[in-house]
Amino acid sequence: MSEEKEMTFLDHLEELRWHIIRSLFAVIIITIAAFIMAPWIFQNIIFAPARPDFIFYDWMCALGKLVGNEETLCVSEIPFKIQSRYMTGQFTMHITASLVIGLVAAFPYVAWEIWRFVKPGLMKKERSYSRGAVFFISLLFFMGVSFGYFIMSPLAVYFLSTYQISDMIVNEFDITSYVSTIVTLVFGSGLLFQLPIVVYFLTKVGILTPTFMRKYRKHAIVIILIVAAIVTPPDPFSQTMIGIPLYLLYEFSILISAYVVRQQEKEEKLNEQAT
Repeated sequence: MSEEKEMTFLDHLEELRWHIIRSLFAVIIITIAAFIMAPWIFQNIIFAPARPDFIFYDWMCALGKLVGNEETLCVSEIPFKIQSRYMTGQFTMHITASLVIGLVAAFPYVAWEIWRFVKPGLMKKERSYSRGAVFFISLLFFMGVSFGYFIMSPLAVYFLSTYQISDMIVNEFDITSYVSTIVTLVFGSGLLFQLPIVVYFLTKVGILTPTFMRKYRKHAIVIILIVAAIVTPPDPFSQTMIGIPLYLLYEFSILISAYVVRQQEKEEKLNEQAT
């Protein structure tokens, strides 16, 4: 097979170039489609977390009714306006939002292209262990994107729009600031949810172990709480909503690392018995 043939360094570069070109082509196609559909996308997706009828606020209100705290958890108004204070502001955000949507939507294909480039250099056993890698990478990415969009974004928007140090100050945010905040939270969450995959490969190469992760669990919890405090309103409930999924992600990563170590130990025993 062509994948198995030996290749020179320049051949590898040429192969990588075509994988990159195909990935960029996919991103560009989706970006152009998003650019054309921008009015609908901005109205129904990007600006949605800034409206009281967004699904997250319905969840919060339902929870408020359940615990008898409707006054705090039911959102009836998000008091801020979005404006463009720069001549290029709307056009720049039009391009930025379209590009980010292109990157998010094309992520599985880009991951598949990267996998196609890396796969020929792996041993047979390594390929078997990496089976389904593209699926799980994509799944975790979209879980992170959903978490960032449906949970973190509305929390941040509501907190920042209602935060006031004086009644004389009116919250009127520039569109570049608003879109940048949403993009950072959504895309950043997608990347953050790649932690189990990163832990898997770091454990495979011997850099990370479950023992190390358990030993420094308390340090990880502190870091998680700091991250939750930074990206959420300063109240325990919001910080808990962000902190718990991040902590569960860390614990899941420990299980992944432990699984890899067990598999490696089994292989070593089998090799010892064979010799």
